[in-house]
Amino acid sequence: MKEQSLELSHKLLLQPLLQKVTIPISEYSFANLYLFRTVHQYTLITGDTTAMKGITYDGMHYIMPVMPLDEDYAEKLVQLLQPGMCLFPIHHDWLHYFTQKGFTYYYNDGDSDYVYTKEKLATYPGKKLHGKRNLLYQFTAKYSVEVVPLTSQRISDALYVLDAWKKESGNDADIAACIEACMLLDELNLCGSIYYVDGKPAAFIIGEAITDDMFAIHFAKAITDYKGIYQYLYNHCAKALPANYKYFNFEQDLGLQPLRFAKQSYQPDMIVTKYRVSALNQ
Repeated sequence: MKEQSLELSHKLLLQPLLQKVTIPISEYSFANLYLFRTVHQYTLITGDTTAMKGITYDGMHYIMPVMPLDEDYAEKLVQLLQPGMCLFPIHHDWLHYFTQKGFTYYYNDGDSDYVYTKEKLATYPGKKLHGKRNLLYQFTAKYSVEVVPLTSQRISDALYVLDAWKKESGNDADIAACIEACMLLDELNLCGSIYYVDGKPAAFIIGEAITDDMFAIHFAKAITDYKGIYQYLYNHCAKALPANYKYFNFEQDLGLQPLRFAKQSYQPDMIVTKYRVSALNQ
């Protein structure tokens, strides 16, 4: 068995495996793993089997599958567990592989992904999203917007927005990962758009397909001096995506109340729980 810190070169091995995973969990993407490799201290395990070793945001050491589960792969993952470790993130459809072996499972709300239908973000329907519609209308009535693909020629404008967002929010938790995503868009098979308001860079969005019908938003940054800009950002993205995409994954809230409030305010259609599986005696 061999262990290595996750590197960009591991994309050749991991991306084809991860693309076979059809569950709607945002971690099953090479770009996601690579961009947050430092935060989670990701280590690639190869040899008798292939898997990832990492640490959750709250300090739990875990083993992560990197391909669809079956009985044989589940058993190999279990053999990698050391005392105090768990398997994570495990989808509900995979739990039976472990419960039949006598394992237990639990989850942390802050790990769960927020999923919305594309139609909801494209229309903001109903009374509960009336405020979002109003903000969208106010924004479009007040500002002139140009939206263009985020390419290497536009990275300096995206970094300008990111710096302004950091100063506004006082939050630098994902700054390094966001900068790296901008720099490695092509290498990581990410796509994005940048938004100019009255000719000035004001927002950008970066994401990727994680299943045939789901698009994950890894980063969405905007200068909030432009009231309603986030509502416009999500609405425009929903309208611009190809028809085969039915869902948006806004990823987790990390247990942070401001982030949780913001994601819940868009009325998620699905909360995708990420289970932690461990031995009963732990």
